[in-house]
Amino acid sequence: MKVILTEDVKKLGKKGDIVDVKDGYAKNFILAQKKGVIADSKNLNDLKLKAQNDDKVAKEKLAAAEEMAKTLEDKQVTMKIKVGGGGRAFGSISTKEISEEAKKQLGLELDKKKMVLPVPIKDLGTYNVQIKLHAKVTGELKVVVEEL
Repeated sequence: MKVILTEDVKKLGKKGDIVDVKDGYAKNFILAQKKGVIADSKNLNDLKLKAQNDDKVAKEKLAAAEEMAKTLEDKQVTMKIKVGGGGRAFGSISTKEISEEAKKQLGLELDKKKMVLPVPIKDLGTYNVQIKLHAKVTGELKVVVEEL
C-alpha cells in the first residue's frame, strides 16, 4: 500500500515522502496514529499543491532577505561607549545593544541571535557586523563606535 507521510517516521521516511508499506503496517500503525494518509489521487494532488506553495513561500523569503541585505549595505549605526585611559572601553558592545540601536536609529528590526560577532567590541572604531538573514544570504551592517 502506498502512503504519504504527514510526519517523520523513524526508519521509514520524512514528512511528505511517498512510501510503499505492507497493508497491516499502514492500517495498524501509520493510519491509526495519523502519521500518514493513503496515497490516492486527491491526497497526491494536495501534496503537489502544498509543495508548490512551499516553493513559492521559500522564494519570497529569499527575495525579502536579499532586499534587506541591499538595504543594510549603505546603513550604519553609531554607538557611544564610555572610554578610560589609553582608549580602552569600560565594558563592551553586544549584539543586543546593536539590535536596539538599529531599531532606534534606522527603524530596522534585526534579530540579535542572527548577528555574528566573533569577539565583543571593546575599542573605538568602525566594525562590520555580519547578519545571517537567510541560509543563503548574509548582510553586513556598519557599526561606528565613538567615545561617550
